[in-house]
Amino acid sequence: MKKYIVLFIVVAIFTGGSVWGQTMDANISFDMEQHNFGKIKEADGSVTHNFEFINTGSKPLIISQVRASCGCTSPNWTKEPILPGSKGFVSATYNPKNRPGPFNKSITVISNATTPHKVLRILGDVIPKPKGIEDIYRYSMGKIRLKSNHLSFARVVKGQKVTKLMEIINVSEEPVEISFNRVPGHLTIAANPATLKPNEKGVIEASYDSDKKNDWGFVIDRVNILLNGQSGNTNRLTISATIEEDFSALTPEQMAIAPAISFDNHTFQFGDIRQGTKVEHNYTITNNGKSDLIIRKVKASCGCTAVSPVDDVIKAGSSTTVKVIFNSAGKIGKQNKTITVISNDPKHSRTVLWVKGNVIK
Repeated sequence: MKKYIVLFIVVAIFTGGSVWGQTMDANISFDMEQHNFGKIKEADGSVTHNFEFINTGSKPLIISQVRASCGCTSPNWTKEPILPGSKGFVSATYNPKNRPGPFNKSITVISNATTPHKVLRILGDVIPKPKGIEDIYRYSMGKIRLKSNHLSFARVVKGQKVTKLMEIINVSEEPVEISFNRVPGHLTIAANPATLKPNEKGVIEASYDSDKKNDWGFVIDRVNILLNGQSGNTNRLTISATIEEDFSALTPEQMAIAPAISFDNHTFQFGDIRQGTKVEHNYTITNNGKSDLIIRKVKASCGCTAVSPVDDVIKAGSSTTVKVIFNSAGKIGKQNKTITVISNDPKHSRTVLWVKGNVIK
């Protein structure tokens, strides 16, 4: 018996390896599995670290894939098989652009090693670059730049007049006179100062008179900005507001006799239809309150859905219908369209109805 044990040890030695010191498969061993870049400057651009490894197994190591936890990290690696005892690398490049502050990202290495998934990590802290004119005033309109091309008034109570400001700057080397056209009657808008000197900052001041806007809910207007009397193709400012009724001043007695809107259902499921088919549905609206229910507005989320309420005013205890027509022309696949109903119900002034189904060829 002793003779066989000695023979086994001799064979192991002369066949080139210790049976205990080396695995029979490929094995990936990194010198380190985490790297901290410390503080890096956003202005300096991307940083890269190479994670080196050795194949400590007895078969060729093949890395099939390396996945980063986000698009901000780009991996690279040794593509050819790594023989036993040979070295390879996995690199990670981190792009700090528009990513100020600490980061902690993972890189997953997938191979034929005994541990097929290996996770590496890169850490650091991005020092943001100083903001320049183009970072602060992001939108260019010829000789001027604006902080935004969209001026939002957000919620505007019917009857209110609200004013908003937007900062602008003249980035040219000559004075620029700023004026506006195609301004609707519910808006007043002007630049202050009206003429900006080279590199001078100013504001666009706009006032929204909701009483003069015969509409409800989310509404959009677009006005042209004239520079020295000229209007460019992109010199357009979008102005939006959500016009709502203010019910906060209603007394408990007024709330008790207020209108109350209800619907027979909130979703129309049309199932599977062929492309080009039109489907119709009638929603029933009932006034369960004690005073007139006024339908302020009914609006579909897309032009493919037409809506038409039969009545705008519904007496207490009465009902009406809203006809919905969905046109599937040019549509394919799952459809989820909305119809927004705005009323004078103080508890449910805005209700969303759904049109759902599937369009097949």
